[in-house]
Amino acid sequence: MTRFFVSLSLIAFLVTAASPAVAAETAAPLSTAELKKTIGSGGKNTLVFFQNPQGGPCRAQNDVLQKLLKDRKNSFNLAPVSTMRPEDQRAFYEYGVRNLPQLVLVDKKGKIRQFFPPGIQSYEALAASLDAAK
Repeated sequence: MTRFFVSLSLIAFLVTAASPAVAAETAAPLSTAELKKTIGSGGKNTLVFFQNPQGGPCRAQNDVLQKLLKDRKNSFNLAPVSTMRPEDQRAFYEYGVRNLPQLVLVDKKGKIRQFFPPGIQSYEALAASLDAAK
């Protein structure tokens, strides 16, 4: 049983560790008006926030993102993609989003830099990723 969990943890680590390297060479899909307007705007990195605005975890993640935006004096863009807007549905498929909340970091040039694991990301983890993407 322990061997199973160790193997599963190792696989999860390898997938997570490999995804930023692969993602860095992929252009971010611009399938919604919000994404077209926001990604790369003002020469800033963008956090694409896939969410269900009525869900508790998504509201909690939004609170973290709003605090980060405020503390960082809008040094990055935030592009919300919502399950409540039919025009946003295509973006969920193009980015491969299956669980919420989900964040994707896109650099200033419009390339996907990092897929965060689904779920609520901490302020510290997001700050560190934004700092590394400068």
